[in-house]
Amino acid sequence: MKTEKQKMLAGEPYRSRDPELLAMYHRARDLLATFAGLSSFNTEEKRQVLLKLLGSLGRGTWIEAPFYCDYGVNISLGSDCFINANCVFLDCNTITVGNNVLIGPAVQLYTATHPLAASERLQFDDPDGPKRSRYVTQALPISIGDDTWIGGGAILMPGISVGARSTIGAGSVVLASIPEDSLAAGNPCRVLRRLSQGPA
Repeated sequence: MKTEKQKMLAGEPYRSRDPELLAMYHRARDLLATFAGLSSFNTEEKRQVLLKLLGSLGRGTWIEAPFYCDYGVNISLGSDCFINANCVFLDCNTITVGNNVLIGPAVQLYTATHPLAASERLQFDDPDGPKRSRYVTQALPISIGDDTWIGGGAILMPGISVGARSTIGAGSVVLASIPEDSLAAGNPCRVLRRLSQGPA
């Protein structure tokens, strides 16, 4: 029988109030508070906190506080990335970021999703039990390829991938995956043109 964590990572409906997941959530809250409270001069101390929080952290990657996530352990960041202030990574499923990625301020990566119809979304199982869930939750992974730039305020929805060397315009809402070497922007985000790589 699968645990709720296993269901979550498999993209299946899961109970977000499961004790194991709540323990992971509270652990992340403590580490995020520690991270936010450290001076920007304490670079090594901040990195050590991130190494505890995240699934993996590449060399030379910097996250500007404040930073928010659900669990942290489902986030893998490559080398030499810069993640600006006020980013939100809802890592109910995996978030994988390649190398040399720029992520602007207030970018939001949402792996969590719910059924659109209220009749399917709202379920009141175990009304008096410790695992009470009021709504159905699922999660789908997000991936961002190497050398990509995600403009400030962009939102990436569940199950999205952004190909290597692409640029996503500020404020875009990315509802479908973007191929590599693309300039994409808008709400909904769409490819505006291909980006040339090297001499023609």
